[in-house]
Amino acid sequence: MRYRTLGERGPTVSVVGVGGNNFGSRLDEEGTKAVVHAALDAGITLFDTADMYGGFGGNGARGDGERLLGAALKGHWDTVVLATKFGMEMSPDDDRHGPRGARRYIRHAVESSLSRLGTDRIDLYQYHEPDGVTPLEETVAALRELVREGKVRHIGCSDLPADELTADFVSTQARYHLLDRSAETDLIPACLFAGVGLLPYYPLANGLLSGKYRRGEQAPPGSRLSWRQGWLTGAALDRVEALTAYGDERGLSLLQVAVGGLAALPAVGSVICGAMTPEQVTANAAAADWIPTPADLAALDAIVTPGERVV
Repeated sequence: MRYRTLGERGPTVSVVGVGGNNFGSRLDEEGTKAVVHAALDAGITLFDTADMYGGFGGNGARGDGERLLGAALKGHWDTVVLATKFGMEMSPDDDRHGPRGARRYIRHAVESSLSRLGTDRIDLYQYHEPDGVTPLEETVAALRELVREGKVRHIGCSDLPADELTADFVSTQARYHLLDRSAETDLIPACLFAGVGLLPYYPLANGLLSGKYRRGEQAPPGSRLSWRQGWLTGAALDRVEALTAYGDERGLSLLQVAVGGLAALPAVGSVICGAMTPEQVTANAAAADWIPTPADLAALDAIVTPGERVV
C-alpha cells in the first residue's frame, strides 16, 4: 500500500480508503468487522463513514454505520485516519437542532458521532452537503472551534460547489470515476488552487468498472446495477470494453485500471472504495499498486476525455 498527504495540509492516508456506506445497512456487525480487519491487514488506514449511514435488514437505524465501524476499529485508533460526515437528515425531527450547517446543529452532531464511534476524536470531520441556508463562514467557524478543542483534527467537505471551495478544508469528496470526469472541469482546478485533496466516491461507477457487467448479459442478481439498468447504456458499455482492452494490453484487470488510474489523477488523495467482503477490500487495495506512466494516462484520456461524463 502506498501513502500520501491528503491535500497540502491534511493527514497521511492510504491511496485506497474504505467507504462505510454498507456498514449497518448491507453488512451486520460480523460482516463489518471482517471487511475492516481485511482492510487493516492490507495496509489501508483511511476509513470513511457518515452519521446517517445504517439500517441493516430494515431493523437498524441511521447511526448504525458509525457504531459498527467504531466497534471494528477498537484498539486501532492510533494507526488509522477516521473520517465521518454530518449534515444529511438523521431523523424527521432533525430540525429541532436548527439548520444542519449551523453551530448548534454541529455541536450536537459531533458529540453524537463521537459517542457512536466510541472515541474522543475524529481525524477528518466533513460537511456532508450544504444545507442551503447557513453561510459557509458560520459552518467553518463552528468546525474550527472543534479543532481547537481537540474533538476534530481536520475538517473537510463533500459535494461543495467548486466556487465555494476554500483552503479552510483539507479535503472534499465528490463523485469521480473514469466514466465521469466532469470534476476535472471546475472542481479539480479549484482543489489544486486551494491545496485541497480530493476523495472520490463511487470510483467503480456503481460496479460498472468492476468487470462484472458485460454487453448482452443480465446484471448479476442483487448487484447495484440490477435495479439501475439505466446505467447499462451502449455508450457506457463501449467505454467499459475499451478500458478492458486497455488493461488487457498492459496485463491489468479492469479494477486495476479503475482504481490505479483514478489514484494517479491530479488532486486525488485516496480513492474511497466500498466493499461487501474481505476479498473485495483486499482486491481494491491491491489495485492501487499499478502506477500509470504519462503515456498510460494519455491513452486513458483518449478513451474518456478529461471533463467528459459518460454515466
